[in-house]
Amino acid sequence: MRQIVLDTETTGIGEGHRIIEIGCLELVNRKFTGRQYHQYLNPNRLVDPEAMEVHGITDEFLLDKPVFAQVATEFIEFISGAQLVIHNAPFDVGFMDRELGMLTGYPKTADICTILDTLVLARKMHPGQRNSLDALCRRYGIDNSHRELHGALLDSEILADVYLLMTGGQTNLILDSEASQKAQANLAAGHKITIDPSLSSQLLRWGVSDLEKSEHEALLDLLDKKSDGALWSK
Repeated sequence: MRQIVLDTETTGIGEGHRIIEIGCLELVNRKFTGRQYHQYLNPNRLVDPEAMEVHGITDEFLLDKPVFAQVATEFIEFISGAQLVIHNAPFDVGFMDRELGMLTGYPKTADICTILDTLVLARKMHPGQRNSLDALCRRYGIDNSHRELHGALLDSEILADVYLLMTGGQTNLILDSEASQKAQANLAAGHKITIDPSLSSQLLRWGVSDLEKSEHEALLDLLDKKSDGALWSK
């Protein structure tokens, strides 16, 4: 199976913003092949100061870089037919489709690739916990101390490690809470563990709907993805 772990950096968040960096790593049968695609892009617009603080990519640095139209064909050829592995996929795919939509004769991302959203996967595996890329690195013991600023290729490398650990059999059974660690120790000692079924009815009753909670989590995950300074992820 061929997979492409992908991340982008942009001029900002929202309508009218553009991609300024694409980073991709290739996996075949869950092994790194050494093939990668990395490209900085001239967005023909200014980078928002807030975004620049996150990724450190300046307007001056991008002046001599190609525009997306100049690299679209080679980028499409690299990802075509693969499963894309992306954290918070709607963000990156939305920007990719916006760029492709400005050109004539280019398909949408979903027309040439399948898409695996690791944020959705992480929420299923770790419900009720923080599932930003930084949070997952802490949970799975991945050293990302060298990640002072966001970068598409660096974040793709980190995401690839996270994804392989999340989906690698027993490696996804890492327990990170004190209660879970105690339960694991009791199991190892042969002690029987009982759970009060009434506890489940006491969880997550905060007066908000499922839709509101989902939208709130999506916003926090998006902010986490694009900013290491978010206090709630510390």
